[in-house]
Amino acid sequence: MNTAELSKEQQILRVMRKTLGNVVRDVTPLGGRPNPLSGETIQDIKDCFALISERERELAEKLGFAEAKPYYKDGSIPNAQVLSFVKPDKE
Repeated sequence: MNTAELSKEQQILRVMRKTLGNVVRDVTPLGGRPNPLSGETIQDIKDCFALISERERELAEKLGFAEAKPYYKDGSIPNAQVLSFVKPDKE
C-alpha cells in the first residue's frame, strides 16, 4: 500500500467519522424526549467509531506518525509548554 492509497483511505475515514457524528448529533433528542434510535443501533454506532479509530491508528503507525505528537505539514514544532493550574484554598 503506497502513501497515496493511505492518504485516500484516511480521507474516507475522516469523512465517515464526520458524517456519522453529524447523524448522531441530528437525531439526539432534546429535553428528556425518548431517543429515536434503538439500543442496538446506538451500540452499532459506537462500534463504527471504534473501528474507524482503530484503523486510523493503524494507518498512522504505517506512516510513522507519533500518536502523542501532532503532525504539521510545514514540519514546524509547536512552541508550547504545559501549565499546571492549582485551585486556591478557600479561606
